Amino acid sequence: MPTSQREQPEPARLHQARQMAESFGMDAQRYDQARPGYPDDLVARIVAGSPGADVLDVGCGTGIAARQFQAAGCAVLGVEPDARMADFAQARGLEVEVATFEAWEPAGRTFDALIAAQSWHWVDPAAGAAKAAQVLRPNGRLAIFGHVFEPPAEVAEPFAAAYRRVAPDSPLSNQPARRPLEMYQAGYAQIADKIRETGRFDDPEQWRFDWEQSYTRDQWLDLLPTTGGLTRLGPEQLAEILGAVGRAIDALGGRFTMHYTTLATTAVRADTP
Repeated sequence: MPTSQREQPEPARLHQARQMAESFGMDAQRYDQARPGYPDDLVARIVAGSPGADVLDVGCGTGIAARQFQAAGCAVLGVEPDARMADFAQARGLEVEVATFEAWEPAGRTFDALIAAQSWHWVDPAAGAAKAAQVLRPNGRLAIFGHVFEPPAEVAEPFAAAYRRVAPDSPLSNQPARRPLEMYQAGYAQIADKIRETGRFDDPEQWRFDWEQSYTRDQWLDLLPTTGGLTRLGPEQLAEILGAVGRAIDALGGRFTMHYTTLATTAVRADTP
């Protein structure tokens, strides 16, 4: 099914798919309520590995990750290209500036950590890494992370079949129902390569956090419309897909357990001016 890395075109061109990138704000409240947060251990590790508490959140969305960092004692500034998502985050107490990261003007500001939670695939990978080096203080930490959430085959296969029926012309319809974790890990390795190419960071590290979350039928059907493959479908198309997935979950007893893996590529800004 479409997930954090596979609900879009090829990785090298994701940042050019602006229509899809800015479709998530169509229902910002649903997005905020349904999307999962991030492992507390991940947040704590980033905070502990940063020289201070000033955090820049690139592609902050509704502020899901930002609020976790605020709760950990950080001062967070969000950058978000979708004004609808930014408005929602601001209403929840986050300071947000509306812009793509590439066009955003730091105005001389620098930060102890730069995070990108489920959003770096919408940023030009080379320009983004270079700009991260520009706005991080020496020894500041860049942390790019996101979830791999592949539901069990009993849920993923009916989803994929329904998607192929209702959106046969979509570039997403020819993707397999589930993809191996190694494919996502390869994507994060590519991010590390772009960071290395700047020559401004210590060697990147790859982190992994495994966890589980149980979903009822209604909870999963609430989350699905917030994924990139579905945000631009018509009501009838969406209803057909949700119906197929709902019946599949009913056949499992009305709930299932999702095995999540949260992957991160992180690097420390070199201790140079």
